[in-house]
Amino acid sequence: MSGAGAAGVAETAVAETTAGTAEETEAAEAAEAAEETEAAEAAGEADAADAAEAVADAGSPRPRRRGRTTAMIAGAAVLGTVAGTCVGYLVQADRAPTALPSLSQAVVKQAGGEVEPLSAAQDRKVKMDGDLRKLLLDRPKGTKEIPMGDEGWESLAEYAERYDKPANAFSNLAEDEFRRSAGISWRSGSTYNVEIVLTQFRQESKAAASEWSDNGHYWAEKEGHTRDWPIPGTGDGNGTVYVHDTPDRKPGYLPFYTAEAHAWRGDVYMEIWINDSKPIPKAKIMDLAERQVGKL
Repeated sequence: MSGAGAAGVAETAVAETTAGTAEETEAAEAAEAAEETEAAEAAGEADAADAAEAVADAGSPRPRRRGRTTAMIAGAAVLGTVAGTCVGYLVQADRAPTALPSLSQAVVKQAGGEVEPLSAAQDRKVKMDGDLRKLLLDRPKGTKEIPMGDEGWESLAEYAERYDKPANAFSNLAEDEFRRSAGISWRSGSTYNVEIVLTQFRQESKAAASEWSDNGHYWAEKEGHTRDWPIPGTGDGNGTVYVHDTPDRKPGYLPFYTAEAHAWRGDVYMEIWINDSKPIPKAKIMDLAERQVGKL
């Protein structure tokens, strides 16, 4: 390389070095100016730390710090609590101690002897486990008996036949732990018929008696032109009588009026049915229902 070329290369290198040094100097001066500006702003504002963070990392939002006012209030609250505790302690220390009531109480003497068991007439469980037919109303004198089942007892299959869908009723009764069913029926005159049925459930897993009573209520209430009244002594909604004012009519037959009652007591579901060719007064179905519930 000639002397002129070497000199040119040297000048170029020096120029580049000078330019780089100038750029570095400018960057350093800009950084110092920024630092001085930030310091001035921080000195003039209350939240210097927040401002510094905002300048240093403006693109990364962070949780806001608790300001000085909040810290001062918190500190005052702590001081107030401590001061109040000290004052309360000093006031209480100057008071005379209050005597506490005695922990001992009067001794209640145990009654002597043994509790007499309930009689069979008072013990509902004994009554229900006995002959269920004895809990039915007696057939009135002068009426004709209508035989039911086997001497008043109905099997599960016989009782299920009372329903529109015997197969479904049989399955439901078996699932609900059907135990036994007893009934009585009579006729007065040529068209007035009464039927009373008591159905008992084991109720080891569910309150089936009340559920079947509710089922009776449900279907009775679906009939049109029906009046109903609660049975006294059965509780709210546990016993109701229904009078259907519109009869079933078929060509060649007399009108068929019905009244019914549904209630439950313990594990026994009670149902009463009255059929007649003329409207049935409320008094008749209510009288039977009240007396039958009373026997349970």
